[in-house]
Amino acid sequence: MPDDRHYPPQSPVAVGLSGRCPRCGQGRLFDGVLKLAPRCRACGLDYADPGDGAAMFVILIGNFCILAGALWLEFTFSPPLWVHVVLWLPIAVIYCVVALRLIKGVLVALQYVHKAAEGRVEP
Repeated sequence: MPDDRHYPPQSPVAVGLSGRCPRCGQGRLFDGVLKLAPRCRACGLDYADPGDGAAMFVILIGNFCILAGALWLEFTFSPPLWVHVVLWLPIAVIYCVVALRLIKGVLVALQYVHKAAEGRVEP
């Protein structure tokens, strides 16, 4: 597909959260739940994988929130250990999958908007 067509600007947050192409806003960003598609099926844009950037945000934010909730529950109600396992394990898994997809989509869109590329050493 030709790259010289004009595409209206897309909000990187809006297209990232909705899992759409950052250039045309139509194609899907993911091939599965978390697997990034190699390119947009609508406009042909090759997607750049953000690597572990999304995982870092998920781990830092999620661990803080889940640990705060678990500590609050423990010091407020002192439930048995099995309550923590039954409550926090599904919450952690669901949070990680959902947050990783959302943040990964936004990072891919931001890479496109800011024309991110591999670092090059200038002579």
